[in-house]
Formats: sequence, structure tokens, C-alpha cells
Amino acid sequence: MSLAHRFVTRRSLAATGTLLAAIALTLGAHAEHRSRAPRRSVQLGPRPYYLVEDMQPGALKERLEQCSEGPFRPSAFSIGHRGAPLQFPEHTRESYVAAARMGAGMLECDVTFTSDRELVCRHSQCDLHTTTNILAIPELAAKCSVPFTPADPATGTPANAQCCTSDITLAEFKTLCGKMDAFDPEASSVEEYLGGTPSFRTDLYSTCGTVLSHAESIQLFSSLGSQFTPELKAPSVPMPFQGDYTQEAYAQQLIDEYRAAQVPASKVFPQSFNLNDVTYWVEQAPEFGQQAVFLDERVDAPDGYAAAVASLPDIAALGVRIVAPPTWALVELDAARRIVPSSYAREARTAGLELITWTLERSGPLATGGGYYFQSIAPVIDRDGDTFELLDVLAREVGVRGVFSDWPATVTYYANCFGL
Repeated sequence: MSLAHRFVTRRSLAATGTLLAAIALTLGAHAEHRSRAPRRSVQLGPRPYYLVEDMQPGALKERLEQCSEGPFRPSAFSIGHRGAPLQFPEHTRESYVAAARMGAGMLECDVTFTSDRELVCRHSQCDLHTTTNILAIPELAAKCSVPFTPADPATGTPANAQCCTSDITLAEFKTLCGKMDAFDPEASSVEEYLGGTPSFRTDLYSTCGTVLSHAESIQLFSSLGSQFTPELKAPSVPMPFQGDYTQEAYAQQLIDEYRAAQVPASKVFPQSFNLNDVTYWVEQAPEFGQQAVFLDERVDAPDGYAAAVASLPDIAALGVRIVAPPTWALVELDAARRIVPSSYAREARTAGLELITWTLERSGPLATGGGYYFQSIAPVIDRDGDTFELLDVLAREVGVRGVFSDWPATVTYYANCFGL
């Protein structure tokens, strides 16, 4: 599926026009077209409107209602997290195109590698058994690190498998179909195991998602006019892989593929949960490293939140400019039960760090408090419309520069409404 481009409309030449005028007009039109960046219409669909309608009455709801007719444009504040995996198989062409249609101005390819050391888009090196149909292809299933075993009700043992990109070559990877990330732990067959999609998602578009290499994602995102935020995933195999493929070589390969595609470094925001990857880019590829993103999951460790907050000045001293913790780590409730910036958010600002956060629209219905991504403010989360309440604090009070979302239309709607 290709996105529409807006081409120059040439005025009809009058019958009395000269050949010279015709040539000049044609050349001018071609020059104008070449100078334009790719453009696309933004189509948000019904979900943002549903969320606005579901909000508690108040000034924010009124402001968002006033924006209902747009116009809507792409925004780099809206980041497609693995594309649009609320309804499309993650890290597939179809998911990315859907996210771009919803105005995501930045798209994410999570990067890992195959057995022949080619980079591909997968959330984890070893998730092929839950995100693709590999188990349904006998010759490839035979190469999986852990073959499929059915559930054993007598012992309570769940069904199991593990298939990694490092088990297969890029050519073999490209024969796979992407599916919704899910599995059935009670499965007695491969067919059953490949099911299990959560009820708040859908298999409607999970027919055969087109999986991509990292290089192919660069080409696609360029054609969509999007910026890039590749995440270097932690290897699930011992490094150096195959004896000489080091972590540094892996980190460098990611950068090299953008250079080979002649993508300006200013459009690339490489990410990693591994601080060493980020500092490697800062030191060895500074044109990319100056906007490399440290994904901070330390807040999830026991006593990790306070330690993470205390270390933010040290992170900044390493040359890191952007940190990205989960949404819940950036907000808290004050004495009046209002959502306000957290100590992490305040200390990051004091340290001169910019913030990105993850992940909106990944929690399903919010009637019971929203789960992981809303945990610090769960007592005031009881309706789907509260998605915008959180987003508003993140944008206007915390001051994040971008928000990852599994359904970018929601963030795009907000970003356009507030001119982000």
C-alpha cells in the first residue's frame, strides 16, 4: 500500500502559448516537486473522538472538542510504537503504514539480528514464536532454539516454544508472516498456540503481515516522510556472537545502515536500554549520539526508582541528552489527587535532560486503573477518556518531546490540538 503524494498541478497552457513558456512551466513544476518532502493526508479514525467523548467534563475536554475538525498533520510528538500494534501485527509494513496514516511523525524499528548477522525489525531476538507463523512452517520450526511442546494439563505445564531471529537467515526470516503478538499457554497444537490474542486487540488485520529488515524499514519510513527511532535490542545469545560479532559492532551496524541510506543524522533517534550502547553512539557516532535515547527501565527494579532519579545528573554528564522512562515514572498524585510531574520528571529537567516516554494505548480498557503504565496514578484512572488526562500532563507539565503509542491517532489528535 503506498501513501498518496501531493503533486504539482500544472496550469493548462493557453492555445496561444509559446513552446518556450511551456518548457519553462514544466521545468519549474518538476523543480518544485523535487524540493517538496513527502506529504500524506492524516486520517485519525473514530478512536480519538471516542476518548474525548468519554472524558470527564472540564476545560481539557472542551479544548479537545474544539479541535475535532482539524486540520490534522503528522507530528514528531506522535511516535508509532512498533507501528500501530493495537490492531496491526507489530513491526510489519502494514503496521507502520497504518501508524503513518494516523500522523505518527516518528516510527520505531526495534532492531535485532539473524544468524547471518543481518538486522531486522523485531521487538525481541527470541519472539518469532509469538509474533510470526514460524511454528507453522516445519522446516523453520525445526531450527527453533526450543521446539514446540504442547501443554500438559496433568502436570499443569504450559505450552512452550522459543524461536529466535538468530536461529535463521535473513532470507528465511523474509518468508515469515507477522501476526499479533500472542500465544495460548493451554494449547495442545501449534495452531492453538498461535492464537491467544488479547480481547482488546484484534486479528482482523493479522492475515500475513510483511516482516522487514532494518534496511527495508529505513526505505519505507523515508517514503512516508517519517523520522526514525530504532531501538537496539539486547541480544538473547552470548556475545560476541559466532566468536567475533561484538556488541560494539552490532551498535555500529545500526548506525552504518542509516549512513548507507544517506539519512540525515538529525532525523534519527537511536535508542537502547543498555546505557553502554548509548554512550558508544555519543562517543563513536556523535552526529547520531547527540540525540540518542536512553530507555530507562531501572525504575522497575526494587528500590530502583530512587536510584534512577538520583543518577540523572550522572547520566547527563556522560553526554546523554534524552532519557525515556515509562509513562508512570513521570507522573504522580498530589495531596488533592491531581496528576502532577514526578520527582523523576523534575530531576530530569534540573539535569538538563529531555524526555520521551512509553507507551500509550497499550493498556486496553482503563476502568480498573490502567495497569502497568498508569500504576502511579491508578486511584484516579477509571475511564478510557483518562488517556487524554495523562497525555495532557505529560505534554504540558512534564514537557516530554514525544510519546510512544500503540495507536498513534490518539497522540496525533492531541498534538495537533495543542500545536506540538
